Amino acid sequence: MSTLLEVSGVSVTFDGFRAINNLSFQIGDAELRSVIGPNGAGKTTFMDIITGKTRPDEGRVIWGEKSVSLLDMTEAKIAQAGIGRKFQKPTVFEDQSVRDNLLMALKKNRGWVGVLLYRPSKSDLQKVEDLATEIGLYLELSRKSGELSHGQKQWLEIGMLLAQDPRLLLVDEPAAGMTPQEREHTTDLLVQAARTRAVVVVEHDMEFVRRLNCKVTVLHEGSVLAEGSLDHVTSNQDVIDVYLGR
Repeated sequence: MSTLLEVSGVSVTFDGFRAINNLSFQIGDAELRSVIGPNGAGKTTFMDIITGKTRPDEGRVIWGEKSVSLLDMTEAKIAQAGIGRKFQKPTVFEDQSVRDNLLMALKKNRGWVGVLLYRPSKSDLQKVEDLATEIGLYLELSRKSGELSHGQKQWLEIGMLLAQDPRLLLVDEPAAGMTPQEREHTTDLLVQAARTRAVVVVEHDMEFVRRLNCKVTVLHEGSVLAEGSLDHVTSNQDVIDVYLGR
């Protein structure tokens, strides 16, 4: 599997606190990865660096077959290059229907005039229906997004990211606040998405991580503490001491 993203020797300090400390991380083209670790381990800062929100003090972040540096790019350019991020709290347009949310998210080269004049084509509408089926919201297409359950809003936001056709999807604690059935569907959704793109899931819930059945990276104090299957990392004494033994 070819490497899609390579983070190498990255460090960042905030007011004397080293949030990320010589961190290196790689993910392949169509790979599902879970990132776990105690609070303050650097998980959010790690995602902030990849998406251009935070600039590291040192290190490299290399993207794609052409090995371009993400550190030279703005947040908007990084998003356009194919990196999508879902935050913990869903942000959907609550007054708009599920269909309109997905249509707005479709990958288009639109200037402001294009946005004003945009009328969805047949293929746009078909793509939205396919996406809605994939995320389990086909029957809700006409509903206002504000009426959806918490779990359904999370799926809609994942669908909005998939509509942009990213090559890497960063997902922050998708299982938080979900019912068991919703969590099961979320697992299926992320596993399915990782068949055609890279997906990084930051999660605290070990049961959810186990169901993802993927390679796990454990962060601690801004560095990679362990990496491997969930059984491998959870039997590591260092991981037990700093994370699981609490």
